[in-house]
Amino acid sequence: MKTLLADDHPLMREGVRQVLSQLEPPVEIIDAHDYPSLFAQTALHADLDLALVDLNMPGFTGMQGITEYRNRFPDIPLVILSASESPHDIRDALEAGALGYIPKAASTSVMLAALRQVLAGDLFVPTCMGDRQIAARAAPAGFKALEQTGLTARQLEVARLLARGCANKAIAGALAMSESTVKVHIAAIFRTLSVSNRTEAVLAIQRLTQGT
Repeated sequence: MKTLLADDHPLMREGVRQVLSQLEPPVEIIDAHDYPSLFAQTALHADLDLALVDLNMPGFTGMQGITEYRNRFPDIPLVILSASESPHDIRDALEAGALGYIPKAASTSVMLAALRQVLAGDLFVPTCMGDRQIAARAAPAGFKALEQTGLTARQLEVARLLARGCANKAIAGALAMSESTVKVHIAAIFRTLSVSNRTEAVLAIQRLTQGT
């Protein structure tokens, strides 16, 4: 399994390396120390299974870097590792397309459980997020507009995960379907929304669900 670990503190990277060494299968770790190196390393390693990224690093301010990363690399499963436990930061990161958010204060067991959960195709939300905040993210207020496009119930489920930045593998795991079936549904979503790629689809879904 190939993981990109991005943090501007070498000691933090070394500590996380020790945690990642406990995952199965064995993890190959690619280092990055800021957003420019994160983008460069991701471009060089298109076969990444996971990107574990510090929220605040040189190159971008806060959520801007996460949003830019998701726009450039929509298929790479992204997990945020941050010193912030602010529900606002957590919610914004998840809405920007992260599949998980791990506070740096989390124990080794929590971090491992979170990473295994994401790799299995699920989302990981830390316990410091309240149930109402999670529910608000899971069911956008404007979702009814998306329902009116003519997408099937299954395609709507795929579209919702697609808009969160989930890769095909993660969507397949979350919805208990094969990746080939996910691709079929995504192709249908493209046709229905009159878009030609993943980025355009995400933007179209966001416009519909946010009423913009």
